[in-house]
Amino acid sequence: MTEKLSSWHPQEEEIRGIPSPEIHNVYQRWGEGNLGHILTGNIMLAYDQLEAPGNLIIPTDAPFDGPRFDAFAKLATVAKAYGSLITGQVTHPGRQVDRRIQPQPLSASDVQLEGRVLGIEFAKPHPASQEELDEVVRSFTFAASYLHRAGFDGIELQGAHGYLLSQFLSRSTNLRTDDYGGSLRNRARLIMDIARSIRANTPAGFIMGIKINSVEFQSDGFTVDEARDLCSMLEEATFDFVELSGGTYQSMAFKHERESTRKREAFFLDFADMIVPQLRKTKTYVTGGFKTLGGMLEALKTVDGVGVGRAVCQEFSLAKDMLSGSISAAVNQKVDLDDFALTNIIAGSQIRQVGKGKEPIDMSKEENVQAFLKAMRTWARRMEEDAQTMRLYGYVDLD
Repeated sequence: MTEKLSSWHPQEEEIRGIPSPEIHNVYQRWGEGNLGHILTGNIMLAYDQLEAPGNLIIPTDAPFDGPRFDAFAKLATVAKAYGSLITGQVTHPGRQVDRRIQPQPLSASDVQLEGRVLGIEFAKPHPASQEELDEVVRSFTFAASYLHRAGFDGIELQGAHGYLLSQFLSRSTNLRTDDYGGSLRNRARLIMDIARSIRANTPAGFIMGIKINSVEFQSDGFTVDEARDLCSMLEEATFDFVELSGGTYQSMAFKHERESTRKREAFFLDFADMIVPQLRKTKTYVTGGFKTLGGMLEALKTVDGVGVGRAVCQEFSLAKDMLSGSISAAVNQKVDLDDFALTNIIAGSQIRQVGKGKEPIDMSKEENVQAFLKAMRTWARRMEEDAQTMRLYGYVDLD
């Protein structure tokens, strides 16, 4: 998930990425909804290394006081007020950064993400130097310390969906011949370096997790066998949990690729069956596709927890209502749930509504679907008209 609700300015970089009152409202509502473990949207590490304008940002020169720190601390406080844990999902985009924001991105190798993806164009990356990799380690480590000081319970490394750590893991984007390329252990070296540094700089009990792809669904991509072997390495590196997801910008995987996943609801549970059994200490979550209490309970026969994203943007009290027995399934939104781009925009727009103190639009009603699609077309046109100035950001504003 990505909220795109934090501060943004096209030119004044240092005011970017501060949590807003709107994002505090969103996380308070999720906390009220009795989610056991709240994972944030993307938290970025530099003003010019963004997944999107409006991302949360923890730059390495951020002080442990002042407006940015206070806003992060409030985010943790409101999210935890009803008993939830909150973990910050920390991300380096690598090559997946809008070329208008970063025309010289770094990656494992110089493999460019071609064309427009979700309306974004990307510049050709350069292979990261050792100095740049050392800075990546330092940035993740600082973010972990910052989150801990702000009251967060842990950090989740974003190692999936084609972002930088995933770019090192995947043979399709890692063509290196040095210590960071070739074997899986070499391709995972950056992650292991980050993990050791975080453990050395945070107290015992601070959660360290990672999101990885269970599969990438593309030639030369990360495979299930590699995911299984990587999880064993992650357990050795004392990761507390692994969240299994899948897909990249080139091959979106938030849909049912096979009939068995449709029957089990979860997009990646079949792959979890092959990955999880050898783990003894590291907990596993699987995310993507859950709609019913029955589907979630069935998944818990394989994994330790389930991740729910888009459904809790429609129903912020989904977990609370399921636990009370008042409902057994999420509402049936009347859109193509396999259309990742559309459902992602819907979820982000619902988050935006809640940030403004409103209730999220009920997409189980056909008239609301049509109203949303009309508003989305207007939003898309305005974003296109603003492409040069980049003053507009975020999702659809709904009246």
